[in-house]
Amino acid sequence: MTGHTAAASGRRATPMTLVLLVAMNGLAPISLYMLVPMLPQLATMFGRDISVAQMTVSFYMVGLALSQLVMGPLSDRFGRRPVLVGCFTLVVVANIGCAFAQTLPQLIAGRFLQALGGAAGMVISRAIIRDIYDRSRVAGMISLVIAVMMIAQMLSPLAGGVLDAWFGWRAIFIVLAIVTTLFVVALFAALPETRRFELPSADSGFLRDVRALSASRAFMGYVLCQMLASSIIFTFAGGGPYLVINHMGRSATEYGAWFATAGFAYMLGNLASVRLSPRHGLDRMIWLGLTIQLTGSLLNAGWGLIGWNSQPAWLFGTHMIVMFGNAFAMSNASAGAISVRPQAAGTASGAMGFLQMGFGALCSQLGAYLGGHFLTPLPLNIAILALSSACAAAIVCLVPRRNAFVSTDAMIEAEEQDAAVI
Repeated sequence: MTGHTAAASGRRATPMTLVLLVAMNGLAPISLYMLVPMLPQLATMFGRDISVAQMTVSFYMVGLALSQLVMGPLSDRFGRRPVLVGCFTLVVVANIGCAFAQTLPQLIAGRFLQALGGAAGMVISRAIIRDIYDRSRVAGMISLVIAVMMIAQMLSPLAGGVLDAWFGWRAIFIVLAIVTTLFVVALFAALPETRRFELPSADSGFLRDVRALSASRAFMGYVLCQMLASSIIFTFAGGGPYLVINHMGRSATEYGAWFATAGFAYMLGNLASVRLSPRHGLDRMIWLGLTIQLTGSLLNAGWGLIGWNSQPAWLFGTHMIVMFGNAFAMSNASAGAISVRPQAAGTASGAMGFLQMGFGALCSQLGAYLGGHFLTPLPLNIAILALSSACAAAIVCLVPRRNAFVSTDAMIEAEEQDAAVI
């Protein structure tokens, strides 16, 4: 099963396939962040508390979590392409519903459906990368797709703010509906099926895949590392708008510009990972990323203690360090998780995405509470430091230390042999 990937690489990895990978991975996060600068405005407009407005984000992430748990195994069973087409058709319908929502609960429901469909792109893009590239290139290609996608994602809050200023917040969903429709057409026209269908064997099946993955210490360590690292992004995104707009007195457009600096640092981290991962291996890259991430988190908490980060420049300056290291940790942990059992790449990717988004939804609500109910960024800084520390602890406690000295391929082969007895 593992050998077919290398043979497939280069045969199906066309430039158009890479463009579609970027788009399918990015549409859901872009849709999430475009609305973020408008959350304080939506709370006021609909006469609700900020925690209720935040549910347009937290329920979105719940939808992402639940969908990925299902869409990954479905793509393993029925193929990547049909699942993607069906799910992004749902996204088009959900965007239209959001554009015409008359109450905040209606908008929250529309966002939930939007996420249910959009999550397929996130989980299946990782599975497609594992289908068409060999192990040594998976982390680099995940980083490349994320880096290119981040160019659009880091500008999405700014774009959302501009659309709101010119046409109102409903224009965001009209634009998203048009873009997603064009993407569905491109899927029909240009995306090949990358999943290799084979006769069932004694080593295949959803339940067997789940048992084998859950029995792997390396898989659990990588998944927890990726989940906790991504929760830093959700926590900061949840609290950032309230700190910058409500407490620092800046506009939604200015917040979007500051938020783009964090996305820029994350993009640079992924571009660096593209070059360094094949040379240094997954685990060394993860440790380098965790070291940078912890350094930035400590600096951010330090500025908070002495009161320096009451201005956006200090708050986002150190957060850029966090995000640069975060990119190393997330992309390489993702590659490690989906490479433990390649024939179950969709299932592994879905489980990882479910935990990432489910925990991220909780962290987003926590971030909104810390940003909306405290006059200083310090509580948010402490939460991010705690998450950075927990991320490192997951690798220390669960991923065998020999991985730092043994090649990634050798480690994964050992994991597969262990899983084969399950």
